[in-house]
Amino acid sequence: MSFVVIGLNHATAPLDLLEQVTVAADDLPKALHDLSQRPYVSEAVLLSTCNRTEIYVEAERFHGAFQDVRDFLAQSSFVAPERLGDALYTYYDDEAVEHLFRVSAGVDSAVVGEHEILGQVKRAWQVAQEHECVGSNLNTVFRSALEVGKRVRTETDISRHVASVSQAAIVLADAQASKDQGTGLAGSSALLIGAGEMGSGMALSLAERGLDSITVMSRTTGTADDLAARIGADMRPIDELLDALVDCDLAFTSTAAPSLVVEAAELAQVMDRRNGRPLLIVDVALPRDIDPAAADLPGLHLCDLDAVGAFVAEGLESRTAELDQATSIIEDEVARHAERVGQQSVAPLITEFRAEAERLRGEELARQSARLEHLTDDQRQAVDEITRAVLNKFLHEPTVRLKESATSLRGERLASALRELFDLD
Repeated sequence: MSFVVIGLNHATAPLDLLEQVTVAADDLPKALHDLSQRPYVSEAVLLSTCNRTEIYVEAERFHGAFQDVRDFLAQSSFVAPERLGDALYTYYDDEAVEHLFRVSAGVDSAVVGEHEILGQVKRAWQVAQEHECVGSNLNTVFRSALEVGKRVRTETDISRHVASVSQAAIVLADAQASKDQGTGLAGSSALLIGAGEMGSGMALSLAERGLDSITVMSRTTGTADDLAARIGADMRPIDELLDALVDCDLAFTSTAAPSLVVEAAELAQVMDRRNGRPLLIVDVALPRDIDPAAADLPGLHLCDLDAVGAFVAEGLESRTAELDQATSIIEDEVARHAERVGQQSVAPLITEFRAEAERLRGEELARQSARLEHLTDDQRQAVDEITRAVLNKFLHEPTVRLKESATSLRGERLASALRELFDLD
């Protein structure tokens, strides 16, 4: 059995491919059921965010599991396997553990140190648990991953800068507005399209920027009402979207729609109605809400997730020390996890070995009981304690050696020899 991760992310795949393979939250149960039916997949967790789609599996056979997962991604996204091939990365065993720990810690994110990913990893694991797609192996590694993510955020400053895609989108918009108008976002009117997790994050950041007004709209009116009330924003029905785009100074969009929300032709009409007033739109949805072709419209400045990632990357050089510290923690935790898992793997063998030795000791004492009849109860108890102490001392060193070597080839040889020598299962 091997722990394997297969996926693609912002660093290996273009945005148009990422949005094709994205799995919506409502589709996760069906996707997990499909994966769990594949012949070489024993356990599975599916993580799909705006920056990545990854599948973590406990594999019966590595190559068979890779084929199963690649076929699943191709079939569910209607993308040719050969097109997926160049974008997919694969890690197994210790490398897969390290990758998951880096993801959970925010080190592998487009926005390094982002705090949203930790919750996304936790939810992906919980959904897999709810649908009985994970067992003890994946449960162990995901539990460790969440602990690593928390430790990195507690012991380093990696999440104390721009620490989410939603924050980065607002900082990018402020920088762009400062470049275009010299005033930043202050005094502007903003339109927020989508009131989910990403939309809420942007709303909270916008509320601190001194805007003249914020308008929220969403297909889920109850959610939009709650968010608008929370930040003192206006609420507008989604069927007035094009009119709202005419009225605002800038817009942020992050809906969970499965296809485009605004076509390029519709935005052309919006720009005509604005009478030369420029419009900045930041689209952090995946799949994208705004037709990429609209970027060519005069007066429209369209930023997507690639633009957000490029903007954040410009500030990475100043955070080398934080990244080094986070990486050191992750390496330490990978080693600890391997040791813990290795010891767990040999624990049943050690238990059986010691039980067999104890059985032999008990049988021998019983066989020699006639020769011990002349002893007092205290003396017989002393014999029992002495023989047990001798046995424990004899077993101590083999037990320690087996635990220490559990994750190595030497450990496998020792375990195999122990089973052979003492006829253990």
